[in-house]
Amino acid sequence: MMDMDIIIYQPFVNEIKELIQRKQFQAIKMINTETINLYWEIGEEIYRQQREKGWGKSIVQILAKELQKEFPGTQGYSAANLWRMRNFYLTYCNSEKLAPLVREISWSNNIAIMEKCKDDLQREFYIQMTKRFGWTKRVLINFIEAKTYEKYLLNQTNFDLTLPEERRIQAKLAVKDEYTFDFAELSPEYTEHELEVQLVNHIRAFLIEMGGDFSFLGNQYHLVVGSRDLYIDLLLFHRRLRCLVAIELKIGEFEAEYAGKMQLYLTALDEQVKLPDENSSIGIIICKSKDRTYVEYALKRSNVPIGVATYQLCSSLPDNMKEMLPEPEEIVRRLGIFEKD
Repeated sequence: MMDMDIIIYQPFVNEIKELIQRKQFQAIKMINTETINLYWEIGEEIYRQQREKGWGKSIVQILAKELQKEFPGTQGYSAANLWRMRNFYLTYCNSEKLAPLVREISWSNNIAIMEKCKDDLQREFYIQMTKRFGWTKRVLINFIEAKTYEKYLLNQTNFDLTLPEERRIQAKLAVKDEYTFDFAELSPEYTEHELEVQLVNHIRAFLIEMGGDFSFLGNQYHLVVGSRDLYIDLLLFHRRLRCLVAIELKIGEFEAEYAGKMQLYLTALDEQVKLPDENSSIGIIICKSKDRTYVEYALKRSNVPIGVATYQLCSSLPDNMKEMLPEPEEIVRRLGIFEKD
């Protein structure tokens, strides 16, 4: 009888559980918003008093000491954190767009973004990504240090044309403009096979470099189409995108024919390997070099999602990366996709 009662009342029980969880989440968000509001007002007041009375940085030392006496055991009122509140206010007080957004992520994430990002466009990108994907502070810092913002703007894909809107941003984050395979032990005149073997032999380092959300399914993955045998260099699975990812390795410059070959791979994967609950497959062609305009033309008419990246064997970013970034107006346009939520 008890089991029968559970079955009868289960929908009602589930509804109440969801209600509790929803209200708990709303309460957490409200507490976070009020905490940020408090820190903003403290920072504003510190700055105002300094400006009006000519006080130096020592005021935060005195204030911290008095607050800790008044609120013993309460964290957040150290001199260092009070100074961060002042800087936080100054960083965003003149930004009508970012001032409301900073209330939607945690204080620790706000501090990481404020201290590690150089301009408002970069800060907006990481605030929006943290908000959308729920990044922890550690994950956020990893993405900042990996220059995800720059690589997001620079990477070359046709995802805007080939993927539904809800998958585009996460898919673009999954493809870097350049990968660093500094763990590979290669001869001076290495072949594509040698490169592939090195990536497989160092599979953990390779997957970390790819971005952390990938799982390895195999190399030289065999497919049969008609009477032809196809072999995909590396086949991965992306957990967040829930899709197969075919990797094609090339030790020379990108050629348009590589995109045609990748299209065949992705069609075969979707027809023969993809499970019913998985999304359509994505291809990443990783070459030693590429002509960016040539890549843009090669991908424009392709009807399957493909990204083209380069790789290097030493861990250094190009000195001219900043020069390669789009103009601020174009960056604003690209970041505008976040405002559609």
